[in-house]
Amino acid sequence: MTRAYYHAEIAKFLRASSNSILGELSRNNQFDLVDLQRNTWLQEIEILKNALKNITGHILFEYTIPRIGSRADVVVIVNGVVYLLEFKCGDGEYAAHAVDQVLDYALDLKNFHLESHKAKIVPILIATKAKNFVNQYTFYEDNILKPLKFNSAMLESDFANLTEKFSGNITDPIAWLNSVYQPTPTIIEAAQALYSNHNVEDISRSDAEAINLKETTSEINKIIKNSKDNNLKSVIFVTGVPGAGKTLVGLNLASARQDFEKDERAVFLSGNFPLVEVLTEALTRDKVAQEHAKGNKITKSEAMRQVKSFIQIIHKYRDAYVGNEDLPSERIAIFDEAQRAWTLEQITKFMAQKKGIANFEMSEPEFLISTMDRFHDWAVIVCLVGGGQEINTGEAGLPEWFDSIKRSFPHWNVYASTELYDAEYTRGQNVENMINGLKVTTSDCLHLSTSMRSFRSENQADFVKNLLDVNIEKTKEIYNILIEKYPIVITRSLETAKDWVRNKARGTERYGIIASSNALRLKPCGVYVKNETSPSYWFLNGKEDVRSSYFLEDVVTEFDIQGLELDYSIMAWDANFRFENGSWGYYRFSGSKWQNLNNENNKTYLKNSYRVLLTRARQGMIIFIPEGSETDLTRKTEYYDGVFNYLKDIGLEVV
Repeated sequence: MTRAYYHAEIAKFLRASSNSILGELSRNNQFDLVDLQRNTWLQEIEILKNALKNITGHILFEYTIPRIGSRADVVVIVNGVVYLLEFKCGDGEYAAHAVDQVLDYALDLKNFHLESHKAKIVPILIATKAKNFVNQYTFYEDNILKPLKFNSAMLESDFANLTEKFSGNITDPIAWLNSVYQPTPTIIEAAQALYSNHNVEDISRSDAEAINLKETTSEINKIIKNSKDNNLKSVIFVTGVPGAGKTLVGLNLASARQDFEKDERAVFLSGNFPLVEVLTEALTRDKVAQEHAKGNKITKSEAMRQVKSFIQIIHKYRDAYVGNEDLPSERIAIFDEAQRAWTLEQITKFMAQKKGIANFEMSEPEFLISTMDRFHDWAVIVCLVGGGQEINTGEAGLPEWFDSIKRSFPHWNVYASTELYDAEYTRGQNVENMINGLKVTTSDCLHLSTSMRSFRSENQADFVKNLLDVNIEKTKEIYNILIEKYPIVITRSLETAKDWVRNKARGTERYGIIASSNALRLKPCGVYVKNETSPSYWFLNGKEDVRSSYFLEDVVTEFDIQGLELDYSIMAWDANFRFENGSWGYYRFSGSKWQNLNNENNKTYLKNSYRVLLTRARQGMIIFIPEGSETDLTRKTEYYDGVFNYLKDIGLEVV
């Protein structure tokens, strides 16, 4: 697929007939050409033929932006400057969402398009029938001009003068057109792109630091092929640091095998209810919008039914095979956040109370493996495992998967990353004892070592790990590298924190407030974690919706945001996780007072919840630590000062 439907030197564009330009646009268009699109292109061509007279440069129509899953209407390169033109033909006003749209295109190119990293980029919204607008010419620090607003008459009369104001460094428009594109999509963007049949290489980085993603996918596919060819049953454990792309690997595998013959299809399963809710809603909305754009009628419920064959709640999958010997519909089951599968105690309690099933005798990992073991020839389970990500009571962690295989399925082949030896995965158990007697093959390719959640810095996850492990000197060292591109600051004022994220974010870059689910004494500050929040509204709805993250009213916790991300976060820190005498103090608020947490598992869950919260931001984070109170004994100043001083001593800027 060509990166642009049409491109030419401006002089050639001016000489060509409108019909010949339209013909080339139509030939490269992958969708059925409807009259509305045809007429829009003709109107754009006519306006631009008038606006570009006596201008030397290059013009491109419909330039692809794969990460966003869209195309910029027109790109004009003049005097080394990139002008992004977004047309709203027939519009009589400059809609805020349209301004955000063209700014999003500029940000995407600046961040992920190699030839645009150092370029001047000028985004322009053209609402053809709007009133004249008096523009100000102000560049952000990264050489993107704050979006301009033109109507068609202004563009025709003023564009030539505009191009004389600026000069840039794009010397070869064809090199710019064919530039390497190395995006880092959010998991929502990745799911939308993959479900729309984009290749994973189109939406992910391909540089040396991120090549691991491709190698991991290739390794999994080799194991699947070997299992099928030799009638083997295999379980694959893929580990990775937070934000390294484990879920992306799973979604890519599931989407790539949607069109395979029936006995090779894969299903993506997750016990993370908010993640599944958000992805399902996002894919459904996207499916409806795409079909409507093609002129096809589809209801939201119909689109959602199709999406649910691609991504499912793991517990619904599990319950479908309780009490029967039915074969699963897919030979390849991908379990996201596999470390969160339930222990025998937890699932036995659930089955008795919720399902009326007494004496359920298998842990969740053991039962899930048993469903795939029903095949007589081959089957593959892919477990995506996050280190230090268990955050809830009853989550079994990686050791229970190995115990289940050892206990009931020793005939299965086990493939795992060499990172199994890290305590974050073993929860303190001896690895040799875990794998003793099993057919285990280890591979470096099955560990994703580079965090790609933050395209600003791959050091973010390492910073958080060392911060929580109280490796002070190492934390300082990483922080000094991190802040060159990725700001992390602290504040005692929630209003200051809100202003900070609003000022940092541009276009539709998403921001919001996140906090621990037991941060109950943040309520006096306006952070209420017990308020019922819809994750799909919070993560997907726009700036005009009070239920969205943008309003900075509703708060989500580690349970809502695990596996998802924001561009900028306000991480509100409460007194349940304190820094006392050089180490962490673990507390739970119950009734009207704080209680010490003594159970080691509960301590691990609390520490991991803060690990999740501290690794959610792609571009920057402000940590809000309240001042505390001298009169409210549940919010003593000393409860908060320890964390504040610890972070300040590491070097975090106070704002």
